[in-house]
Formats: sequence, structure tokens, C-alpha cells
Amino acid sequence: MNGLSRAQQAISVLWAAFLTAGVLEIIVFTLVDPGDLRWFGDEPVGLEPRAVYTLAFLVFWVVSALGAALALLLCSPSGRSRRAADGSAHS
Repeated sequence: MNGLSRAQQAISVLWAAFLTAGVLEIIVFTLVDPGDLRWFGDEPVGLEPRAVYTLAFLVFWVVSALGAALALLLCSPSGRSRRAADGSAHS
């Protein structure tokens, strides 16, 4: 897509996801105190706040990266169209 190599595409996806995860982290933990988190059985999570912040950031990053990668995949031309554009399609 746009002449970017696979490595450049991966870096673009990961960087955008990193920034998105940072914003999500700020929004979520402005509203939620990690010390107040409970499991479904009303038992405290039992993690230090720093661990909760870290795990949440990693989850946000992975989910954002998957979303960005999916968008990149859906926006890229199909393999058949790509071969035709390269002139390598055989009739």
C-alpha cells in the first residue's frame, strides 16, 4: 500500500496502535481507579496499580494493533489486482 514495504507497514501499524493505547490508557484510568477493580465474583483483582496499568496498556496496544492491521489489510488491493497492476498477470 502506497509503496511501503512490509516492515514499514508493520511499524506504521504498531506506532499508531501505541499512540492509541496511550490515549485509551489516559481516558480509562481517568475514570477508573485500579484499586477499585473487582473480578466478577466481587473479589479484588489483587494486583498493584502499576501492574494493572501495564496489563491494560498491553491489551489496549494489541487490540489497537489488530484493528489497524485489519484496516490495512482491507484497504490493500487483492493479490490478483496487485499482480495485474505489476503487469505480471497472465491471461
